[in-house]
Amino acid sequence: MPNLQLSLACGPYDLLYALIEGKARASGIDFDVLTMASPERHGRLLRHHEFDVCELSLGSYLVARETGFPFSAIPVFPHRRFRHRYCVKRMGCGIEQPADLNGRRVGLDTLQNSAGLWMRGILQDYYGVDLKSIEWWCQEEEDIPFQPASWLKVRRVPEGQDIDRMLLAGELDAAIYPDTLPSIRSRNPAVGLLFPDPRQAEVEHFRAGGHFPIMHTVVIRNSVLERHPWAAVNVMQAFQQSKEIGYARLRNPRNTSLAWVDDALQEQESVMGRDPWPYGLAPNVKALEAAIRWTHEHGMIRSKPKVEELFFPASLQDVQHYL
Repeated sequence: MPNLQLSLACGPYDLLYALIEGKARASGIDFDVLTMASPERHGRLLRHHEFDVCELSLGSYLVARETGFPFSAIPVFPHRRFRHRYCVKRMGCGIEQPADLNGRRVGLDTLQNSAGLWMRGILQDYYGVDLKSIEWWCQEEEDIPFQPASWLKVRRVPEGQDIDRMLLAGELDAAIYPDTLPSIRSRNPAVGLLFPDPRQAEVEHFRAGGHFPIMHTVVIRNSVLERHPWAAVNVMQAFQQSKEIGYARLRNPRNTSLAWVDDALQEQESVMGRDPWPYGLAPNVKALEAAIRWTHEHGMIRSKPKVEELFFPASLQDVQHYL
């Protein structure tokens, strides 16, 4: 029987290189791999369903699955990122600590963007920020339309404007964005980081019981899973194999230009353990529960699914092995 021919859209991450290069393979499947930036990939899948297997924003998936979205997730999480360093404030406007965001105007990409979802939840749960008091300015249209919670004050950035320019012009007081804003990249003195030492803040948050935030999961077209339910586990195994190859490559100092890569890896392991990027359900339940709770509280989903309901059932099995 010939292998399944499936398109796979993902980011060009080090832990996916082996999958992209064909060195990690899903048994019975040949991938046509397409690497692209997250906004393009997510928009093309959510709006036009262009790919068979796709790395997708967790926040958007939670919203989309209530709308008859013809894809199901597997518990693979190829992109995570701490988000404290992406909180930006306008200097001189009286914001010295996170709680000073209360009553302010804060820019976002979209409400359902995973970066903003996680940081709003973290600010609410850990830093005493009252989300109800803030005026939220969204730069882009939501990929999946929804009606936000009535208590959220949501505004849309005017056409031709963007949150970085509005921040510099004094029209916004702060912003939470998926990537580093241009004003921060250019070291504009008019803006600064909400957390002056974001790395320390992220370590302290993690040690205090926080999570290494899950940005993206992996989804597979339902029509593929209906005809070939075995594909879910085989795709998971390929992602796991690629991750293990990526770790091995990263631990070899010949494979990176970082002068002190061993020190960086040892420091990360001392805080987060040997595998900070676990796949599967069990090690990710609490992080997923938090994401579900915040998505529901913010009005993006009508009901709170159980964590296991997010995933194609066969992908949750423990594959048996002989001793």
